[in-house]
Amino acid sequence: MVGVVVPSILAAQAEGRSRFEVEAETVADALHALPVADLLFNERGDLVRHLNVYVDGIDHRERGGLDGRIADAREIRVLAMVSGG
Repeated sequence: MVGVVVPSILAAQAEGRSRFEVEAETVADALHALPVADLLFNERGDLVRHLNVYVDGIDHRERGGLDGRIADAREIRVLAMVSGG
């Protein structure tokens, strides 16, 4: 089991829940198991552009990307990028 934390804007779409415990082998499997998965991926199945994903504090891209194994992971955190001008 791995804990997955989503930002408050996504939690609002998941009946206020921001943390989920899921069984998964990869980062993608864990994210697809969430009730807000349709908001995380675009029509091509890619992670939407304005989200960052961290596995135990390390950018998921440094751990094999969405196909990265998470057998030893304790937490996946999805963060919405903040930008402004």
